[in-house]
Amino acid sequence: MTEVPPRLPPRDSGDAWVEGPDGRRYWGRYGAAGLLVHDEGAGILLQHRAEWSHFGGTWGLPGGARHEGETAVAGAIREAGEEAGVPADALQIAVTSTLDLGYWSYVTVLARTTRFFEPSIGDAESLELRWVPVEEVDGLPLHPGFGSAWPLLRGRLDERIRVVVDAANVVGSRPDGWWKDRRGANEALLARISRLNATGVASSEFGAAAGRSWPAFTVVVEGQARDAAVPVPEAGSLVPALDVVRAAGSGDDTIVDSVVDLVRAGPPATTIVVTADRALARRVEEFGAEVRGPGWLLTLLDGLPGGPPDGLPGA
Repeated sequence: MTEVPPRLPPRDSGDAWVEGPDGRRYWGRYGAAGLLVHDEGAGILLQHRAEWSHFGGTWGLPGGARHEGETAVAGAIREAGEEAGVPADALQIAVTSTLDLGYWSYVTVLARTTRFFEPSIGDAESLELRWVPVEEVDGLPLHPGFGSAWPLLRGRLDERIRVVVDAANVVGSRPDGWWKDRRGANEALLARISRLNATGVASSEFGAAAGRSWPAFTVVVEGQARDAAVPVPEAGSLVPALDVVRAAGSGDDTIVDSVVDLVRAGPPATTIVVTADRALARRVEEFGAEVRGPGWLLTLLDGLPGGPPDGLPGA
């Protein structure tokens, strides 16, 4: 075992203890984050913590203190790369789960692998790194924080949400001049959904605990808007790509077909269709989809930084 002094000099302004009102200390001046990587075949990636570390000898997640101004997702991925050699390009972010004490917070970032990889020890904080089958995790001596959160986290491993958007119906729900430029109005909607796709949605919108969720968005465009341009995702994006389906004929039929394809393709997921069309709602509900009105999606979009747009092209 590599011996490391228990008090290492700070490497970043965030590397410091925070003391709570009850005297308990938590690592990370700006909070901390950990990465829960789930591979369908191998299980989850766990770190056997070095004996000199806090709760040394236990098993937990690679992670650590966040830097000043760093998001939880960025911090978790950076720490996992440094400690465990986790390649960011092998991950897709699914959900985050937040423990917020008011004066300190810890965010668990749950990511699914897009390809298998072998972890590698990158510093002295790990005795071992191991893929552990989900059903075997409880048999290990777990870090107390991870152990208390594991039942909730385990329940979210299979959480998958798909949102199918009836673009024509959503655009038409606001009398803001969309009829002057149908394609432009749809492109504006796609740009806003793309931003929402990048930032995620509060998990409470789907009945889950504190944190954020990244649904897989499918947007169906039709008619004069069928050739609407799709926003180009940022390089290295770790969220599901925005899927735009261009209806050759009936938009409603295409939406139903999209729902059927998603249900058949699996894995099991919550499927939400955004529309105010009652006939369409009845059709997709027959396949187990939940229906929410355009107002639900528009409220989420209006809550993005910058708020609702002042106007649409051509308005």
